[in-house]
Amino acid sequence: MIEVKNITKSFGSLKVLKGVDIFIKKGEIATIVGKSGAGKTTLLQIMGTLLKADSGIIKINNKNINKLKTKELSLFRNKNIAFVFQFHHLLKEFTAIENVCIPAFIANKPKKETEEKAKELLNFLKISDRFNHKPNELSGGEQQRVAVARALINQPSIIFADEPSGNLDTQNKEELHNLFFELRDKFKQTFVIVTHDISLSKLSDKQIQMEDGKINN
Repeated sequence: MIEVKNITKSFGSLKVLKGVDIFIKKGEIATIVGKSGAGKTTLLQIMGTLLKADSGIIKINNKNINKLKTKELSLFRNKNIAFVFQFHHLLKEFTAIENVCIPAFIANKPKKETEEKAKELLNFLKISDRFNHKPNELSGGEQQRVAVARALINQPSIIFADEPSGNLDTQNKEELHNLFFELRDKFKQTFVIVTHDISLSKLSDKQIQMEDGKINN
């Protein structure tokens, strides 16, 4: 599913990643943990194709993404990868269901099919009564569920999440974590999650411990 070999990354003279190797199987929930500055988010962004490594190889679904040109990479990302962040990044002028549909519309999927899929996802995420509510009318937990539905709309192979529960209270945090495992069980969804939450990392299928730009497992 995801194979990372000898990834390095520097910003100026600062070496952030120092030869990272990872293998994540399909349907696994993998958490990346470590102190601030360990290189967790940089690694996540490189695996998610948002940032280029200085050296090394990344394969997703046996495709070497290092060799993809800009347009090919954009198409690959839209089809195979989705993101969930600590701050939901929902568009405030659109309703919940409209926000969920946006990635599918970008992928030129039919409107009716997309809206039906969005409703199915929001039903599964237990917010079917919030279809037509805008982000400022939703709680933090509801906004994050809309963000998860948006991430799922194109049926990506992998969801990359950066501190997805970091802005939630205890109850909503637990509900979101449980949701990830439900999605893994129902859809065989693969998650790679950067988190400081010890309870989530202990539950995950694979815990990747980072320290000073290296894997320390």
